[in-house]
Amino acid sequence: MAALSKRSTIYLDPTLHQALRIKALETSRSMSEIINEAVREALAEDAEDLAAFEKRADEPLISYERMVKKLKKDGRI
Repeated sequence: MAALSKRSTIYLDPTLHQALRIKALETSRSMSEIINEAVREALAEDAEDLAAFEKRADEPLISYERMVKKLKKDGRI
């Protein structure tokens, strides 16, 4: 565990907790390491999504109704 880590209490579903304990044992990693990795990956995905939203912010908006009509016209639905 990193020297500058913060302690936190989390509540897990009992089945998830058991699965996490088993994974930790089988991979010789701590539960904290596995949870930290999962949180990092989730935050990285969020950062990618936010970057994509920002990149597309200036694109014109299209209504759902207009999109459905376009899909029908193009033969996609």
